[in-house]
Amino acid sequence: MADPFTIRIFVPDGDPEGLRLIDRMNWTGTGVTFPRTKWSEVRQRTEFQRTGVYILVGPTGEGNEPELPTLYIGQADNVRNRIENHMQDKVFWDKGIVFVSTSGGLNRAHVTWLEYALVKRASETHRCHLDNGNIPQEPALTEAEKADTGGFLKEILQILPLVGLLALEFPKPVAVPAAASPAARPRTPLATLDTVVVPAQKDGFERVFLGEDCWYAIRIGGGMLDKIKYIAAYQTQPVSAITHYAPVARIEPYGEEGKYKLIFSEKAKPIGPIPFGDAPQAAIQSPRYASFAKLQTAKKLTDLLGRA
Repeated sequence: MADPFTIRIFVPDGDPEGLRLIDRMNWTGTGVTFPRTKWSEVRQRTEFQRTGVYILVGPTGEGNEPELPTLYIGQADNVRNRIENHMQDKVFWDKGIVFVSTSGGLNRAHVTWLEYALVKRASETHRCHLDNGNIPQEPALTEAEKADTGGFLKEILQILPLVGLLALEFPKPVAVPAAASPAARPRTPLATLDTVVVPAQKDGFERVFLGEDCWYAIRIGGGMLDKIKYIAAYQTQPVSAITHYAPVARIEPYGEEGKYKLIFSEKAKPIGPIPFGDAPQAAIQSPRYASFAKLQTAKKLTDLLGRA
């Protein structure tokens, strides 16, 4: 079990969405978070004149996996000067997070190693889009320096989720259905909601549902997370039918906005098809819960979802 810890957040201007200073007892560092819109007001603070590492955070926008944030991770002898440059050359970010030493213990070699370690971790968690061009090479540190700088990194990683950045956390399953194959599963009552039906356009269905054996960016009610054992894909027009299903191995958080990624335990299999038929117009514009037993016998969408 990880050790418990306390952090302290100071809001110097009284605005909880403005500048925030983060520290911990017996830590030689300080974290600073600020919205881009406040940079002109906070740029003169002494924290930004120190040697440190920083993360710029913003939305990804349209395209593949838009729910994942975009990050740029950098370091500098004088953080303020570097962020001044990024105000001009990087338009995506709307929040900055800076970490500096209060004791002067971080030098250029240390923050270069921190940049390397944070970029490497961000590339491994697969929970963001990196605006960094390449993963930097690990700089040479003595054994003692690497141990001390690794301790500083540990503090950073403990603080980031508490200031709203989860992208450097390895996803932990919130549910592990481990659904058995239909032949091995005992019969369940028709009313048991154990399946989520998701609308899927052609490109996403072929690339992700069939190609990556998963489906992501789904909102699922907290009370359903430990009940979902299957996922079924409703292909939108021109197919307009449920055509495939898959058993779910685990459910993980996805992005920063309370959505989830469902990872299949095996390749999706064809079913039906179960056509839209006489269902109401908005019947499947968003994920719907259903019974796997009904999914196996349904002849049209209303047999599975009803008319609600």
